Amino acid sequence: MIWTVLQTRRFARQYKKLQRNIACEVDEAIGFVADSPAKGTRKKGDLAELYVYKFHANNQLYLLGYTFDETVKLIYLEAVGAHENFYKN
Repeated sequence: MIWTVLQTRRFARQYKKLQRNIACEVDEAIGFVADSPAKGTRKKGDLAELYVYKFHANNQLYLLGYTFDETVKLIYLEAVGAHENFYKN
């Protein structure tokens, strides 16, 4: 299946601040998610529509938050960041 990937403004700001080697790891994670959006873990409660894909970069756990719409095959990249700061925003 072909999925279209769009990024939110918030994601773009967070991505811009990442180091180059971490940004490459994020790009790989986006590729995995674009192949099959259901690979991530669905959150519960207030964040029920958010999916999170976990990956490691520089010996640290990073999270890629996204939502997707199956009817139009669209993935929205919502947020990216280290695990300890991901849920603060």
